[in-house]
Amino acid sequence: MRWALVKVCVAVTAMVVVAFAVPLALVVKEMARDRALTNAERQAAAVGPALAITTDRTELERAVASTQAGADGQLAVRIPATEGSAGVEIGKPHATDAAMDTASALGRASTVSVPGGYALLQPTAVSSGSVAVVEVFVPDADVTRGVTASWLVLGAVGIGLIVGSVAVADRLGTRMVRPAKRLAGAAHDLGRGDLAVRVPEEGPTELRSAAVAFNAMAAQVNQLLANERELAADLSHRLRTPLTVLRLNAASLGDGPAGEQTRQAVAQLEREVDQIIRTARAQQSATGGPLAVGCDAAEVIRERMAFWSALAEDQGRTARTAGVERPVRVPVARAELVAALDAMLGNVFRHTPEGSAFAVDVHSSDDAVIVLVSDAGPGIRDPATALRRGQGDGGIGSTGLGLDIVRRVAESTGGDVRVGPSVLGGAEIRVWLALRAPSGAGRRGHKLVRGRRARLVRA
Repeated sequence: MRWALVKVCVAVTAMVVVAFAVPLALVVKEMARDRALTNAERQAAAVGPALAITTDRTELERAVASTQAGADGQLAVRIPATEGSAGVEIGKPHATDAAMDTASALGRASTVSVPGGYALLQPTAVSSGSVAVVEVFVPDADVTRGVTASWLVLGAVGIGLIVGSVAVADRLGTRMVRPAKRLAGAAHDLGRGDLAVRVPEEGPTELRSAAVAFNAMAAQVNQLLANERELAADLSHRLRTPLTVLRLNAASLGDGPAGEQTRQAVAQLEREVDQIIRTARAQQSATGGPLAVGCDAAEVIRERMAFWSALAEDQGRTARTAGVERPVRVPVARAELVAALDAMLGNVFRHTPEGSAFAVDVHSSDDAVIVLVSDAGPGIRDPATALRRGQGDGGIGSTGLGLDIVRRVAESTGGDVRVGPSVLGGAEIRVWLALRAPSGAGRRGHKLVRGRRARLVRA
């Protein structure tokens, strides 16, 4: 917008300058020509009294030499011959005889173009009764004297006006663009989850109105999200009553494996419901951004693998883990990471034949953590479709919501999810969790993180 305003002002100012400077330049040129011809008329008139008194060559030469044009050799006099006197010609004329005869016959001054300039022909009656013609030569240099300097001044004034208009337009553009940039930045921050961002109501009227509307929208979004959190907490709280019944019923199942697994599942479900309630009611940090959370991915993976190992043993599956011997911190809430792991492991049990092996590997660096879940099943026919919410990979009973949960967890850190073939012969889900969220450099910072993947996986 700023450069657009500058361009408009330059175009308008340039048109105005051209509209005034070109006619003015032509007027200056015409005035210089008139000034030179007027001076020539004065030089010719200075010889007129001498011609009216005498036609003697000596006297006339003295009169011609007394003028500036005569001294410079630019004045000539021609007196035609009569019956009683011979013709007199003083100086070197530049005009042709025909032009002089025409001026003598018409009896009025005229200007003709000659090589090197112009010739002013002034008819004058002499004492012999004939009409003499006084010629004053005006060089081109006299006709255009001062024109170039005047044009340069006009050009400098025009350029000064254009530069001034650019400066004024730049200041006006800055006054308009700065609030617009603040509004765009606030919208970007709001999109990243900063619900406390607001825009100063400054600038032109339209941008002030936009800032007011944005602030109202941000407040409304904040209120809607608060209502959603409260609703999620209330709905989750209502689940506690049936969970209590399930826990009591599970206690009566005895000490067998099925009873123990049921009690563990009910306890896990109860913990998840409590976590949902705490997360939904969590207040934002003092900076106005989302509350910072994190967990130990290695601990979560060990716990979930222990949970799924009983079912894996029943189905004759071989389960393997790697990279979980030491703590691996990730900027993901424990409940979200558990949900993502359960979604991936649940897909292994649902969509691969019994007896298919699976593995969970963790690779970490200073910038990111990669979680690889691979299996020895038939694989995923269409990886791109599998990551689309609600579509799955076309398998029976696949909704696509599980991998969408995984994708949203990864993208919340600035990472992503990739689906491809595994070393076990089936599918591999690669979850990229960035430890350093992309900064204001935006997508460029994200691409730099992605560029380190090959080195991290090979390590």
